[in-house]
Amino acid sequence: MLRQDTSRIDPDSEEPNTEDQLNQQGTTGVDIQRELNRLEEMILDSPRIPMSRRTLVDEEQLLEQLDLVRLNLPAAFAEAETIVRHKDEIILAAEQYAQQVVEAAEQRAAQIMEESAVVRQAKSEAQQLWQTVQQECQSAQEQTLAEIESMYREAQEELQEIRAKAIAEAEAIQNGADDYADQVLSNIEQNIAEMLRIIRNGRQQLQPPNLPPSQSRSSPIPPKKI
Repeated sequence: MLRQDTSRIDPDSEEPNTEDQLNQQGTTGVDIQRELNRLEEMILDSPRIPMSRRTLVDEEQLLEQLDLVRLNLPAAFAEAETIVRHKDEIILAAEQYAQQVVEAAEQRAAQIMEESAVVRQAKSEAQQLWQTVQQECQSAQEQTLAEIESMYREAQEELQEIRAKAIAEAEAIQNGADDYADQVLSNIEQNIAEMLRIIRNGRQQLQPPNLPPSQSRSSPIPPKKI
């Protein structure tokens, strides 16, 4: 049977012991659920009356446990009330924080998209520049090859002209040499003919005048005396 004590039953009592105990229990932060579990264990662990469903409970210990729970209920209620009272503020703060996170994420996404667009534009410009350089290199290469081909043809033509000119000059020199040799041989021939004529005349003068030509040819010519 529970003990009737106004200091334990009425939580609004102004007696010093009750207020001090309330403040002391409220500041220690007692776990209400744990104290209720202890209260339940205390009842279940108490001895039972044989042949009945009654239980012998230590009244003092039970009342102390009930007082402990009752004195901490106002603090738990105040904490719950504070949580409920600040619920809207907490939800608003959470919503604001979530909005800030969303805005930051959107800004970051926009920045990433902008950076991606810049990167894509840079890649496109680099690709176009590379194609332009390739075309210029190809054009320069083709132009260089054309110039080399033209220079080669010009060199071939000049070489052909030089060869033709050299052949013509060689033929002219050969013809001049032939003419000169013919002229020299002709002069030699004339000189030899003149010498033969002189020799014949000299021999005719050396033959005796009264001898027939046959005799004169067969008889030896006597040597002249000095």
